[in-house]
Amino acid sequence: MRDLKAALTQRQTALVVGGIAVVALLVAWMRSGAGAGAAAGETVAVERRNFSAAVVAIGAVKAQIGAEVRVGSRISGRVRRLRANIGDAVTRGQVLAELETEDLDALLAQRQAELNLAEAKLQSLERLSPEEIARAAADLARFEATARLAAGEWARQQTLLSQGVAAAAEADAARERHLVAQAQRDAAQRALELARAGSVEQRKQAEAEVARARASLRSARVDRSFATITAPISGVVASVATQEGETVAAGLNAPTFVTILDLDRLQVNAYVDEVDIGKVAVGRAALFSVDAYPSQEFEGKVTAVYPNATIQDNVVKYVVAVSIASDTARRLRPEMTASVRIRLEPRSVLAIPVRAVGRDSGRSQVFLPANGGLEKRAVRLGWRDGAWAEVLDGLREGERILLDPPVVPPGGAP
Repeated sequence: MRDLKAALTQRQTALVVGGIAVVALLVAWMRSGAGAGAAAGETVAVERRNFSAAVVAIGAVKAQIGAEVRVGSRISGRVRRLRANIGDAVTRGQVLAELETEDLDALLAQRQAELNLAEAKLQSLERLSPEEIARAAADLARFEATARLAAGEWARQQTLLSQGVAAAAEADAARERHLVAQAQRDAAQRALELARAGSVEQRKQAEAEVARARASLRSARVDRSFATITAPISGVVASVATQEGETVAAGLNAPTFVTILDLDRLQVNAYVDEVDIGKVAVGRAALFSVDAYPSQEFEGKVTAVYPNATIQDNVVKYVVAVSIASDTARRLRPEMTASVRIRLEPRSVLAIPVRAVGRDSGRSQVFLPANGGLEKRAVRLGWRDGAWAEVLDGLREGERILLDPPVVPPGGAP
């Protein structure tokens, strides 16, 4: 029994040793075969190519500023009629809703009556003032004539008194009549001046009353016009927030009746990483696609780069506004997710095929035929354009590299 166990142990040991030898031979054969195949593989030259690089970003279709309007009421009241439904196409100035107007009509009639009264007072004043001024002028003329006669009588009585012909009492009476006539003339002069000044002041007051009444009437008409809600822009009704018969109360915020969206004025807001934002400029051409039309690309142009940053998943990004051609805008809807590519200026760079690049310890590398074998060289890559990659460092123009690099264990040799 012991001899049998010993024989089995020796046989197992021999098998293990033989297996290790076979594995070693296979590894050596694979290495030699890979090196020979790689050395004999297809090569390609490092050459200059024109790159049309692009900045790739994810965005969403948004309405432009002013393309989405919430239409509300500036006055309180009950909705008499609502003429808008979701999805309706409306034009600017079209009536969307009407409020009850009984109280507004009554106020408008009151303001009209106040204007009529003010205008009547002004017209009456315009007729009476000239008559009063004319009477005051006539009184002044009459008293001036009386004063002149009294002055002449007083002068004669003084002469007769000095000659001893007239009595002193008659001279005193003539003097008194003269003084009274002068006083009446002065009073008539002041009355004429007051009539003229009063006419001007009363006219100003009457004209001010007419102006105030007209302003009140205009205000009442404006309030009356608020009872009819019209569309401020042309577009499509996106939402309706009230119904016929409801009472709306206008306070600090106007109650929203409907929301109108102009589908011809949409844009794409692309969120560009801070690393790439310096390459983007207004006027750059852009292409984008949406999930609703996966096989179609829409053309656009960068119209703005917003200065404020947004934080998404701890990454700083900037909003880039991309315009949409009007002939395709109506096929899109707000909030659609868009994949955006912003084209950059073409440039000539050293380029190699992407398939020729391998990775080792997190670094890019290529293989160059050298002395019947392969030379591994680290390279630094830049932009990519389809199947080609820009070479920033590690290779010179004209050098040839292996198109299909061998599979090398990390840290191993080809």
